[in-house]
Amino acid sequence: MSIKTVLIDDEPKAIAILKNKIERFCPDLEIVATIEKPSMAFDIINELQPQLVFIDIAMPGMSGFDVLEQFKNPQFEIIFATAFDQYALDAIKQCAIGYLVKPVDNEDLVEAVINATTNIEKKNAFLKNKQLLENISQENFQKKKIVIPSTDGLEFVEVKTITHCEGVDGYTKIHFLDQKPILSSHSIGHFKKLLTHPDFCHIHKSYVINTMHITKYLNDGYVVLEGNIAVPVARAKRAEFLARFRS
Repeated sequence: MSIKTVLIDDEPKAIAILKNKIERFCPDLEIVATIEKPSMAFDIINELQPQLVFIDIAMPGMSGFDVLEQFKNPQFEIIFATAFDQYALDAIKQCAIGYLVKPVDNEDLVEAVINATTNIEKKNAFLKNKQLLENISQENFQKKKIVIPSTDGLEFVEVKTITHCEGVDGYTKIHFLDQKPILSSHSIGHFKKLLTHPDFCHIHKSYVINTMHITKYLNDGYVVLEGNIAVPVARAKRAEFLARFRS
């Protein structure tokens, strides 16, 4: 079985080393392209239709994740290469996607290729890749910064630090884990639109919460966030709110 393979890494030396190892230890792989500019990867992969793609994660301009997010339904098997990114490894492991830690060990390479070959034969790359992209999207959203107009100017804050937003007399008070709240001139409606993501839940006409900071739900209709902050859940929204966690 000959497996069409593409290597993507911004470092020519890293590509040369990996290519040599593949030729020595993985004879079933046919390297049809090596790509040093991640911006070119989408077009080349679409043209060549490889079954297996080795891709570096930390690349300037576009990360390996950025490259993959260009594909609506990536059908090829993926083996990541990374030097240290623990977050990346966590996202990958959750989907049983292959990965190699640099410098690449020969035995690890062979094992990753055997697993990839099995997955190719089972044709189950699509489901794993879909889950991976969902994981990446969720993590990336929490890492984003948003701009909040305040009485002092503009505040740049990381989404993951927000516990909840509270509508107050046409303004919005944004609450955080480890800093004082910020009072924004925008209404709560603005933040409901800005924070349209599965991690955020509009539990009340006056509240939007970051579900990553929930610690408990009380039977009298309150959700408790980190810092022991109780926030009301509107009666009409309780069934929907509870259903998302029971599913």
